[in-house]
Amino acid sequence: MFEIIHEDTTTGARVGKLTTAHNTVDTPVFMPVATKGVVKTLTPTELKDMGTRAIISNAFHLYLSPGHELIQSMGGLHSFMGWDRAIFTDSGGFQILRKEFKFKLNSKGISYMNSRDGKRHMFTPELCMEIQGGLGSDIAMVLDDCPPWGSTRDEVRDSVCRTVNWAQRCLNARCNEDQLVFAILQGGTYPDMRQACAQRLVKMGFDGYGIGGLSIGEPKEVMHDTIKSNVPMIPPDKPRYLMGVGSPLELLDSISLGIDIFDSAFPTRNARHQTAMTGHGQIDLRRAVLSNDPRPIDEKCECYTCRHFSRAYLYHLFKESELLAMRLSSIHNLYFLQELMRNSRKAIMDDRFVDFADQFKKDYL
Repeated sequence: MFEIIHEDTTTGARVGKLTTAHNTVDTPVFMPVATKGVVKTLTPTELKDMGTRAIISNAFHLYLSPGHELIQSMGGLHSFMGWDRAIFTDSGGFQILRKEFKFKLNSKGISYMNSRDGKRHMFTPELCMEIQGGLGSDIAMVLDDCPPWGSTRDEVRDSVCRTVNWAQRCLNARCNEDQLVFAILQGGTYPDMRQACAQRLVKMGFDGYGIGGLSIGEPKEVMHDTIKSNVPMIPPDKPRYLMGVGSPLELLDSISLGIDIFDSAFPTRNARHQTAMTGHGQIDLRRAVLSNDPRPIDEKCECYTCRHFSRAYLYHLFKESELLAMRLSSIHNLYFLQELMRNSRKAIMDDRFVDFADQFKKDYL
């Protein structure tokens, strides 16, 4: 299921292979976000062409529309969206607790208001696994309780208790034998809470472990210290998944600590808001200075966008609010991160990850 191929000699970085029902995923890996069964503006072919091996969708959103039963009747999510490589599905608990669902937590699960019918519904660990089993994703994430940044110690303690309880119930409700199941560590930024949560989850024997509750407003140094302390809590033979992190510098820092899997809407969201990544930092494609710039977004990039179009053309498309602008910039940003992952894996295999990361950061800042 998960094999460590090589470990860096000077950092915690490592190269691995995660075998799923649909393909083998080389790690470290970055997953584009396909919340509703689509990476916004892009086709599966475009994702494959840039080297994408796995994506992540949201079980709760797909449950709301079009419904997991319909998707199951269509042959599962892979068939429904035309994607034949690995799919992770997030439970959606984070979205319920953060959005306009007027949620209430209790021992059963999450009671929420569905704006589509105006009625209250209950989202339980058992329903969460039923949905993900029907979707047929390769990896299902358990339902967890992610407390907001700044929560009190008592609030975080209650969150950990719910997270552990729901994780066991998710494991008991597992209904798809081809599906791997990952638990999620919570505990805010309290080291003892995280340790207690990890110890109880590890005893349950999950296929992998997500590190949740970070990148939600806490200072960067707090996030880094929390990741550093959490990594040893996860068995070394299990994949480590840092949820919701996707900026280049944070990716490199987290890889050096031993993280294997990442996901974030950061590259595609930024692309739709005219921000592109380059080897020398981000650029705003709406800046007037680019209106007659014949260069590609990044002169060293081999993505479709950079091989065919200029900064001037992207500037023109954004100025005229053309949809192609979002597509082309999204292709570039995702390719940029996939290339960063490819180069990171190679650097780890060559035992030169520190030099690679240092040079990248020097050029990027």
